[in-house]
Amino acid sequence: MCGISGFYNLSELDAIDITALRRMTAAIRHRGTDDEGYCLINNAKRQMDQYSGKDSSTPVKMMFPHLPSRKNADLGMGFRRLAIIELSEKGHQPMLSADGSCVITYNGEIYNYVELRDELRSLGHEFASGSDTEVILAAWREWGEECVSRFIGMWAFALWDMQRQCLFCSRDRFGIKPFFYYWDNHRFLWCSEIKGILAAVQCNELDEMMLWRSIRINAMLVYGDATFWRGIKSLEAGHNLVVTEIGLSIRKYYALAIGGFERSDLSIEAATKKYRELFLDSLRLQMRSDVEVGSCLSGGLDSSAIVCSAAKLSPHPISTFSSYYPMDRQLDERVWINEVVSRVNVSSHLVSPTAHEAWDDLIRATWHNDLPLGMGCVSQYAVMRLAKQNGIKVLLDGQGCDEICAGYNHAYYRYFADLFRRGKIRELSSQAKRYFEGKKLHSILPAAVKTLMSSVMSERRLYAMEFRFYRFEALNRDFRDLALRKHESEEGILDEINVLPTGKLSNFLYNLLSVTSLGTLLHYEDRMSMAHSVESRVPYLDHRLVEFCFTLPSEYKLQPPFNKFIHRQAVRDIVPLSISNRVDKGVFGAPFLSKWLKDDLRRNVEDILYSSQFRQRGIWDLPAVMNAWRSFLIGDQSRGEMLFNIVSTEVWFREVFLPQPEVWIG
Repeated sequence: MCGISGFYNLSELDAIDITALRRMTAAIRHRGTDDEGYCLINNAKRQMDQYSGKDSSTPVKMMFPHLPSRKNADLGMGFRRLAIIELSEKGHQPMLSADGSCVITYNGEIYNYVELRDELRSLGHEFASGSDTEVILAAWREWGEECVSRFIGMWAFALWDMQRQCLFCSRDRFGIKPFFYYWDNHRFLWCSEIKGILAAVQCNELDEMMLWRSIRINAMLVYGDATFWRGIKSLEAGHNLVVTEIGLSIRKYYALAIGGFERSDLSIEAATKKYRELFLDSLRLQMRSDVEVGSCLSGGLDSSAIVCSAAKLSPHPISTFSSYYPMDRQLDERVWINEVVSRVNVSSHLVSPTAHEAWDDLIRATWHNDLPLGMGCVSQYAVMRLAKQNGIKVLLDGQGCDEICAGYNHAYYRYFADLFRRGKIRELSSQAKRYFEGKKLHSILPAAVKTLMSSVMSERRLYAMEFRFYRFEALNRDFRDLALRKHESEEGILDEINVLPTGKLSNFLYNLLSVTSLGTLLHYEDRMSMAHSVESRVPYLDHRLVEFCFTLPSEYKLQPPFNKFIHRQAVRDIVPLSISNRVDKGVFGAPFLSKWLKDDLRRNVEDILYSSQFRQRGIWDLPAVMNAWRSFLIGDQSRGEMLFNIVSTEVWFREVFLPQPEVWIG
């Protein structure tokens, strides 16, 4: 796990700015404090030179000279290392291929590198290290662009092939690892984080539609290839990018096979067995590491299944890390955490940030995130810091299970809509009765309305309705008009949402995975962990498991009152029964809405809302915001989430968008 950066100048007249490359790499120092490295490439001379940096390990400094201030090169690569596999200097990057024709900077883990290395050895390749990085280089030389289809893992890398004169860049299937770039038709810059690119180029034009979209639907902080900066793009999940002297091209190499959705004819027993095999094999591969592997533990089913399973694979007690808040029952999962701790051989570490500690972390974490934060990020940030303090460099986490196994409440509305559209009224009635059992009367009508809407509206139209009506409008008319003018029409605001010829539930889950939810969660996962030089691994996003889940019938995923039904069945004898039967698990978060904003942090919030900076920002509908704040203070919780979004966005303006880039030291 590392941080990568690079600068490619396609103009034959200009050398790259080495000082800018050094700044880019310094901006992401937190991603890897174990080592630093560079490679400068002069294509006219067919020359690739490796260099060390001030943070390089002693063996690396003995191997390579220090990066010079000037050098006639048209391509440069920078690297920050977090040593996880092959801890010696043999794992140093940028890494050259065995024949010296290729060089790579790579962030991530190829979990099946052992099996691939054996296959490549049988094809004549030789290896000088035990690193997965060297396996990628050999795989490229053997299979070219097709090599990525053989990888099981998470990755973002840039590989220069001197013989082919091409820069090949790739991002993993689901976007677990980040890759940002800037391209102006003669310069190509890339980096693991946006701040690295901002350290090298002036690029401060706001993408108004991205800001508007994300503040209305905070799950869309990541959307297509766009970022909040117009000149900076994100390489989308499942895509390769190639730069040659001709220019830049992007190709999609991976997509789920939509034609196979819900087509499995396996019995529930056979499907459960297959699910369990895939989950445990994913976990087995992701336990590969030359350093200790720990795990996040929220108290819910997904992380508990990981911890209980990993404990059986580990030769020593697994270290687990959790947050809790005693003032909010929904955010205090200690009783469930203790159920797991008493079941298997793990050591439990807990953290409970105070309101003001969380506020300070909100400021710090916003810088690391490059984007406005969600409420749960301060908890995630504190958990990752706790792991770092306890010497853990790798954590397992449960992201992705809700998206592939229907863990969100809105999945029920699509599922019921499918039953209604198929004329299965008796089954609908029976399952709805079980779903609503024990729920209060005032929640039944909204759920029925949402089910009806899901039956008659496309997925894109449903999100458009949420965009328009779910939260109050906090941005002023001038700002919204500007956003619409630059994007031609309001129809294009949500055009990335897929409308598929599948069942409503499958369509919903597919969009969660590819457009509306997972990208943002993975962005947070990466930034909050790497802020503390911790690698986060997500076993549920092994593509083999994801693909299998989408082939299953909807009723294997939802059996009211249970969501994620097949997952529960598969891990029933692995986790405590009380956890596999839980139906009350809430979201992972922090008590901003239930307590902090109106009590402990009220002054902090009002210092922002009443400040001249906020009022002169020129984007906020000030009367609407202030009315919402007053209503929230007297008990209107419906305004709370948007108010947090406003505060979070204003913190982002102050800490990230407007200041000159700098390296955060705190």
